Amino acid sequence: MLKPRTRIQERNSKAILEAGLDVFSQHGFRGATLDQIAEVAGLSKPNLLYYFPSKDAVYLALLDHLLDTWLDPLRLMNPKGDPVTEVLSYVRRKLDLSRDYPRESRLFANEMLQGAPRMLAAIEGPLKTLVDEKAQVLRRWIAEGRIAPVHPIHLIFSIWALTQHYADFDVQVCGVLGPGHDPYAEAQEFLTLLFRRLLNPTEAT
Repeated sequence: MLKPRTRIQERNSKAILEAGLDVFSQHGFRGATLDQIAEVAGLSKPNLLYYFPSKDAVYLALLDHLLDTWLDPLRLMNPKGDPVTEVLSYVRRKLDLSRDYPRESRLFANEMLQGAPRMLAAIEGPLKTLVDEKAQVLRRWIAEGRIAPVHPIHLIFSIWALTQHYADFDVQVCGVLGPGHDPYAEAQEFLTLLFRRLLNPTEAT
C-alpha cells in the first residue's frame, strides 16, 4: 500500500507541474528541458527526478489533466436545454477556458502541431466519443427544426477555432486590437452574435 504524500511532496509535485506548464507552453515538448523545469520550479534536477523520472512523465501528467479540463465545457451541453442557449453557453465556456487557461491552450496546440504523438489515443477515444455524442444531439435539434441545418462536427470545430485563437494567438490579438480593449469581452459579444445568427433556423438558406 502506497504511503500518502506529505505536504512538502504535494507542494513540490505541484510546483514541478506548474513549472512544466510554463516551460512546455513556451518551448513545446522538444524545446523544453528538465533543467529549465527544475529552475522554474526552484528545485534541483535530482529533486525533480525524485517526483517525475523523465521529461515525458511531467508532460504526460499535464496532458492527462488537460484533457479533462478541455472536455468539461462540452460535457455540460444539456440535451434537454434550449438548443441556441446551450450552444452559446458552450461558446462562452470555451472562451472562458482560453482566458483562464492560456498556458494549457498553448500546450494543447503544441501537441497537435507535433501530430499528437502522446494524445492520439485520447483524441480517437474519449474526445471523439464525446464529440460524436454531442453531434448526435445537434442532429436531433436540427431535425426538430430548432436550429439551422449545419454540419454538427464542423460547428464544434469552429467553436474550438474561434475561442482558442484568443489564447494561442494572444500577442497577435492584443497587438492588432491595440490598448484599451478587452479581447475576451469583445469576443464574447461578437461570437454570441455570430453563432446566434448561424443557428437561427429562420435565417437559414
